[in-house]
Amino acid sequence: MKHLHAHLWPGVPLALVSAVLFGASAPFAKLLLGAMPPQLLAGLLYLGAGLGLAAVHGGRAALRIPAPEAPLRRHDLPWLAAVVLFGGLVGPLLLMLGLSRTSAASGSLLLNLEGLATMLIAWVVLRENVDRRLLLGAFAILVGAAVLSWHGGGVRLDAGAALIAAACLAWGIDNNLTRKLSSADPVVTATIKGLAAGSVNVALALLLGAAVPPAATIGAAAVVGFLGVGVSLVLFMLALRHLGAARTGAYFSLAPFIGAVIAVALLREPVTMQLVVAGLLMGLGLWLHLAERHEHEHVHEVMEHEHVHVHDEHHRHHHDGPVTEPHSHRHRHEPLRHTHPHYPDLHHQHGHT
Repeated sequence: MKHLHAHLWPGVPLALVSAVLFGASAPFAKLLLGAMPPQLLAGLLYLGAGLGLAAVHGGRAALRIPAPEAPLRRHDLPWLAAVVLFGGLVGPLLLMLGLSRTSAASGSLLLNLEGLATMLIAWVVLRENVDRRLLLGAFAILVGAAVLSWHGGGVRLDAGAALIAAACLAWGIDNNLTRKLSSADPVVTATIKGLAAGSVNVALALLLGAAVPPAATIGAAAVVGFLGVGVSLVLFMLALRHLGAARTGAYFSLAPFIGAVIAVALLREPVTMQLVVAGLLMGLGLWLHLAERHEHEHVHEVMEHEHVHVHDEHHRHHHDGPVTEPHSHRHRHEPLRHTHPHYPDLHHQHGHT
């Protein structure tokens, strides 16, 4: 039994907890939109994430808690800049603008499009393996989103839904770019992303005339941002290491269900037939993603890279002297051929015929 499900750990739990935190943030952000304009809220959410993670990183260093993660290198900086742009500036701003024009429950469910955008980019652009089960699950999620947007004579995307869809596309690009950084310390990466994106959005909002909200409101936005953006992003990056972009995005599709349920309970939004049918279809899509099992004989070519690891079947190099695991250093993988369940993680990026 352990062998059958070993490939699910720890990537799937990391992705699902990340999804729960992010999904819960949408209805709480909807509540805060009444107290400030969308751009200011987007900035405060990311600033809260950056400051909170900076405190975690600083506390970790002060308490001398080991953090055997690979550092960011100079060649990572272009990827980091693009991640800040798409994921920290464009995506959250579009989401806040969209949420201000649609219900929190519908907005939360439409966030499923992020997983589809992530999967499509990973499959078509980055050539990541995507099988029939994942495609069927993606189709079920897409039909659910279409049901949610049905108005009378057909599918109609209002301004709010269109803005949320655009935010999902920006985050789909962001998620695939973030994979390039997933081997580095996720706390440091997410801290930089939060501080940079948050500062820019807050500064722009204030320059455009936004009033500074009360301290309690700022604090609430910071807490929502720390958990729903910061901690969620760290877990998402860790999941990318084990699952690849397409599958992490697929599991992340749980986020909208959490948001929709909280929106109904917290904001007393109506439970419509559209919401129920869309939820069932999206739930079917998520189940298809969770039930996937990918196993075949594959070859590992020679590879050199740096990331945190233990000495398992994929890491058989030697050290001069005793070492503490897990640890991080640049290491070399020799050619290896074997069979086991796997995902397109850091070590399984081979092609398929």
